[in-house]
Amino acid sequence: MKGEAAKNVAVGTLVAATLITGVVLAFPGSGRQGPPPLPGPLARAETAALAGAPASVPELDALIADRRTWLKEHPKDEASWAALGSAYTERAVRAADWSAYGKAEQALKRSLATLPGERGNTDALLGLAVLAGARNDFVAAKEYATLARKQKPRRWTVHRALVDAYSGLGDHKAAEKSLESVQSLYDGPQARSLAARVYRDRGWREDAAASAYDAVGAARGAAERAHALWRLGELSWERGEPEEAVGSYDAALRLAPDLHPALAARARALAALDRTDEALRDYRAALTKAALPEYALEAGELAESLDLDAEATAFYGQVRAAGERASAQGVNVRLTLARYEADHGDPAEAVRLLRAEWDGGRRSPETADALAWALHRAGQSKEGLPGLVKAMKDGPRSALFAYHRGEIERSLGMYGAARRHIGEALRTNPSFSPLLAPAARSALTALGEPPGGGPRKMTGREGQGGSSGKPANRQRSTSTGQRVA
Repeated sequence: MKGEAAKNVAVGTLVAATLITGVVLAFPGSGRQGPPPLPGPLARAETAALAGAPASVPELDALIADRRTWLKEHPKDEASWAALGSAYTERAVRAADWSAYGKAEQALKRSLATLPGERGNTDALLGLAVLAGARNDFVAAKEYATLARKQKPRRWTVHRALVDAYSGLGDHKAAEKSLESVQSLYDGPQARSLAARVYRDRGWREDAAASAYDAVGAARGAAERAHALWRLGELSWERGEPEEAVGSYDAALRLAPDLHPALAARARALAALDRTDEALRDYRAALTKAALPEYALEAGELAESLDLDAEATAFYGQVRAAGERASAQGVNVRLTLARYEADHGDPAEAVRLLRAEWDGGRRSPETADALAWALHRAGQSKEGLPGLVKAMKDGPRSALFAYHRGEIERSLGMYGAARRHIGEALRTNPSFSPLLAPAARSALTALGEPPGGGPRKMTGREGQGGSSGKPANRQRSTSTGQRVA
């Protein structure tokens, strides 16, 4: 590397508005000699690694190569070990590179061995918090981020890590409080994107959309703008607006063709528009870029809905294979595997996986919904309903949640409530699933029109005290793909 050595740069705080020109805000580090300032692309990648601004995979690869070269000659530079570890985490997420998770952990622990966290190594603690969050270990993410906050309470990125951890654990009040801390310290595009996600999780759609639009407008650089556009598209999709969603995903992919979340999301929206050949093309491309089990599960359900049995079987096989690879690197994919087992495999296994998640502290609305549905599929509908009721009260406005609740209520003879919630699912997003949306429409047909007598008959209890509210020729669905007659 050329140039004179500069003071150590605390890369976890590189959040300035001057990243495009390669000018980086530096904070004092340990005082030992560190690497010279990085040029623009590497500075953006370093910022992405520890401050969260999205960077491309090539930029991250360049940063990893640069830090590894530097550390061969300067193995005591704890800040560069932290930067290397965080860059590996970011690469693992961006490219679904499972092996990068282990490399990230090794580098971050090497940083802590060089300078312990209690002696001021906030970068490594924050890096471990982000790594734990990427692995869906939100308990550990909270612990590391809390330690980092004690050392650097004015660093906005530690509060952002706490938002992610609390959201994963289902503690919405704590997530909101941490978001307020972020917003008091930093008002850039990442804070606005984070706000959109928190508001979405609470079901505050208008606030989420406004923050998402602000994030797109304030984004700096192609990678950051593409990420914001993808988030904006997700909100459109959840509102049942697939055409608008496709527009956002298209714009994101023009800026960042390797943004696999946008590619998989576009596949989902294209399927809703009956452009199924294009949807399958995008799912295959997304799986080529990032073999994530959730992409394989969505692709399998689309193929199954089209009666492409061989292709569906192949996609479903990838769910378990990808899950095994992820688990081998410490990545928790139990929620996705449980969703697969509940609808396409062994519901009892799904219940076991989800109880482990719940008991381990991951009590998000998504976990509550998945557990309720798995219990229903395992023949324990009554046990699962209370958690799903709370998930719908506290969590996002989800067509999937509403459908699951309606089907569980239908199985319990709560026909009025079932009509209401299955109808809500279809009003929220008429094409929320290639398998379940048709099942929802069939279920409403089977339930028929509400009985006469006004609201008194629509409490959801009419099936328990008499036959006035009971639909004729009712049949229960026994699998995700089975149509309800």
